[in-house]
Amino acid sequence: MAREPWSARLHHVELSMRTPFDHPAARRRTSDSLVLRLSAAGVEGIGECAPRRYVTGETTTGVRAALERVDFDAVFARLTRRDPAELLGLLHRDGLARAFGLDGGNNLLCLLETAVLDWLGRRLGVGAGTLVPGGASRVPDSLAVSQVLDLSLDAEEFLATRGPFHFVKIKASDDIGRDVRTVRTIRAGVGDGVPVMVDANMCWTPADSVGHARRLAGAGVDYVEEPLPKGSWEALRVLRRDGGVRIMLDESVCTARDARTAVESGACDAFNIRVSKNGGPLPAAGLAAYAREQGVDFQFGVQVAEVGPLINAGRALAFGRPGALTVEAGQSDRFFPEMIVAPPPAVDRATNTLAPVQGTGWGMDLAGSAERWAVRDF
Repeated sequence: MAREPWSARLHHVELSMRTPFDHPAARRRTSDSLVLRLSAAGVEGIGECAPRRYVTGETTTGVRAALERVDFDAVFARLTRRDPAELLGLLHRDGLARAFGLDGGNNLLCLLETAVLDWLGRRLGVGAGTLVPGGASRVPDSLAVSQVLDLSLDAEEFLATRGPFHFVKIKASDDIGRDVRTVRTIRAGVGDGVPVMVDANMCWTPADSVGHARRLAGAGVDYVEEPLPKGSWEALRVLRRDGGVRIMLDESVCTARDARTAVESGACDAFNIRVSKNGGPLPAAGLAAYAREQGVDFQFGVQVAEVGPLINAGRALAFGRPGALTVEAGQSDRFFPEMIVAPPPAVDRATNTLAPVQGTGWGMDLAGSAERWAVRDF
């Protein structure tokens, strides 16, 4: 049988950020995403991953090297020689790795999965909500999003310019006294009805964690996110018991096995689910389902400086699963004067809400400006 014509183009997107973003684990001044465009049978699909060494141990360099080992002939054979509706059902049942015979780290699989799902959505003429299984039968008209105070902005300016507030995440500093003062200022500004969380990005130690948590609780914090080094299960259990705050895990929960360990250890009250970190929208959806089954709360988060498909894939997940603690919309509208996708993902900043994703697939195309970032054709 003759091969179907196909092509794949990889872009390494390093857009300069108009507004920097600082937290204890990293300082970010540019995006660092891989965007993959698949073309076959007159249809294109685009996917994205955003590797972060401090999250999963992966980097864009490592994912690019792993992509070189992917058998694209086999990938496109599966895409073009099987009924697309059947293939989407297979993906929902078995996941990308098993359905396509692939292996690799979470970000490689996310890059391929988001591109394959977008291609299937366009081929079938269906929207983002159909691409991820187990969604709600009725999608809300809008979702409220959280606001994130990082170390590049002071609390007073944040309160003056970033409202209205539905959920506030504060990026911790290396000074617990400063963080306590920030929490007090934010709590006074937003009132008692808005949840406030401090994201410590793994910068606390087991010895100081209970004391830090109690001080923050006294200042008005509700949650602390990933306070200890990844996988500190016993110390997290003790902190959750004695610290007076609820614990959300992010970097510690990258896989389904991590999630099971966290729950069985009594180490957390909530998960931060992120598409790229968790290996794509399909395993991320599975993690949300597991959290609900176990009575664990969850939020839908983002990698800082996502540039395209990851944004709308995360939004599709959130709209299909109402009831999350909060949804992080990211700040692409603030970070990037010009984006590489059209239409650019929007946030209603007057209300700090999102609307559902429109169109087929992830609802966006690569703009002409993306070509300057092309690094490899397959």
